[in-house]
Amino acid sequence: MTSQVSAASQPPAAPAGEPRWLDAEEQKAWRAWLYSTQLLHDRLDRDLIHQTGISHAYYEILVALSEAPDRMMRMSELADRCLSSRSRLSHAVSRLEERGWVRRQTCAEDGRGQLAVLTDEGFAALEAAAPVHVESVRLHLFDQLTPEQVAHMRDFGETLLRHLGPR
Repeated sequence: MTSQVSAASQPPAAPAGEPRWLDAEEQKAWRAWLYSTQLLHDRLDRDLIHQTGISHAYYEILVALSEAPDRMMRMSELADRCLSSRSRLSHAVSRLEERGWVRRQTCAEDGRGQLAVLTDEGFAALEAAAPVHVESVRLHLFDQLTPEQVAHMRDFGETLLRHLGPR
């Protein structure tokens, strides 16, 4: 599947100032994709919480920190990485601090910024949760798709990331 769309498959242009309404097939595709991704996120969250006590949002924070150099990241960068507001991320980090999984420290480079640091206990919690998460992803996503569908999913995902990702 190519990420380039031919001019012949483009919908006709709308008159100036008019919305470019979705046709029936686009509407079906949009709603199926939107609802299925919402259901998938909900199922991943429920599986993680039920089996590990960790929400998917907290899991993603732990993953981001585990992949960062020295398992630490500026709070502002972590918020961007997790698609979270600064205040929401600060609240989540506070909850993770209460569990002993994350600690904050002042950024040595400028003395003003705050770093979130993944503790050894937090890394151990992530290691314990990772098998649950990957099994949930496999069961609810990849086991439902053919190899061709996975290739198509990757293609349209990469296309959207090029368009929507950081500039």
